[in-house]
Amino acid sequence: MTNAAPTDSPTLLASARRVLDIEARALDTLSARLGEEFARAVRLILDSPGRVVVSGLGKSGHIARKIAATMASTGTPAYFVHAAEALHGDLGMIHRDDVLIALSNSGETAELLAVVPLVRRQGGSTIAMTGKPASTLATLADVHLDAGVEFEACSLNLAPTASTTCALALGDALAVALLEARGFREDDFARSHPGGALGRRLLTHVRDVMRARDAVPTVTTASTVTEALLQVTRGGMGMTVVLDANGAVAGVFTDGDLRRAIDRLGDVRAVPVADVMSRHPKSIPAHRLAAEAADLMETQRVSQLLVTDEHGALAGALTMHDLMQAKVI
Repeated sequence: MTNAAPTDSPTLLASARRVLDIEARALDTLSARLGEEFARAVRLILDSPGRVVVSGLGKSGHIARKIAATMASTGTPAYFVHAAEALHGDLGMIHRDDVLIALSNSGETAELLAVVPLVRRQGGSTIAMTGKPASTLATLADVHLDAGVEFEACSLNLAPTASTTCALALGDALAVALLEARGFREDDFARSHPGGALGRRLLTHVRDVMRARDAVPTVTTASTVTEALLQVTRGGMGMTVVLDANGAVAGVFTDGDLRRAIDRLGDVRAVPVADVMSRHPKSIPAHRLAAEAADLMETQRVSQLLVTDEHGALAGALTMHDLMQAKVI
């Protein structure tokens, strides 16, 4: 390596911005030329009773693997097959009802040129994603998606950069178009992501993390502040529910209510809790998502929520700490 470039910050930042500008322009060009072939590709996949198989080699193989993963997680059953391995046994993974998406910037990758006719011969459909509309792969496929770029972001115009960005974005466009066409929703997405933070946010309900009514501290409207404070301390929720003579919720008494009462009245030990409690406390139905409870607490600036059953009666309560322990937030 000779004639190394300067490594001062302005030079490095200029290089980075040049790359991003080139790739952004390539994406703009890709968007502008998107046409009926893209719609045909989407309909081909939607109409297929099988799965989507995505294949490629080298950098295109890495992009193909990511496209398959994105589709699989958004409602389109898909998997990656290495083009070279397909010629040595893995072709048996591809069935006649499947759709093969073959990625090759040149459109002349020998392994893919061997795989595509074999897939078509057994009745499968093929979509080629290349940078050369006149390439052999483009002409062999049922549908061709043009992901070509004028030049790479690499200053040598050699390393796949802008071309792989466009191929990846085109794969995302396919996945999202399929997602929307299938009516794929948040709960569907959650079922594909049960183990992570997204799954917890989309699958965990209030009833899963709340403290049941028996575990929620309560006093009556006839109780004193001293009695209510003992329940707040024992309950470990920073509050106690205040019930009326019929057992219905009349309000809540929180640490904040205590501070405000002392500031206003001084010695409040013998004061009826009904005189200083918060009326009309915030609540949420038990069937709602725990993430909704977190959002409600944040917007209402409260640390506790009462939980109601299908009849609107008290079913339990939860705190911000409960949501944190469940890793919802």
